[in-house]
Amino acid sequence: ERELAMVKVRGKGEERVEALRLADAFRARVIDASTESFVFEITGKSSKIDQFVALMLPLGLVEVSRTGIAAIVRGPD
Repeated sequence: ERELAMVKVRGKGEERVEALRLADAFRARVIDASTESFVFEITGKSSKIDQFVALMLPLGLVEVSRTGIAAIVRGPD
């Protein structure tokens, strides 16, 4: 099972740098960037996305959009 989320974070200075560091650690991609904000795309288990969102809260989290869980059974059947 996997989930997709887009996470918008606003910030300047050290908060901006820390948001990029955390995004790299969570393998989130920057899909939009401006001088004051980022939009990250992150996929994985819901718990991973929950952790990422929690860490972005003090850095200037603005908005989160999540797809919900998508899953498929492994194997040939």
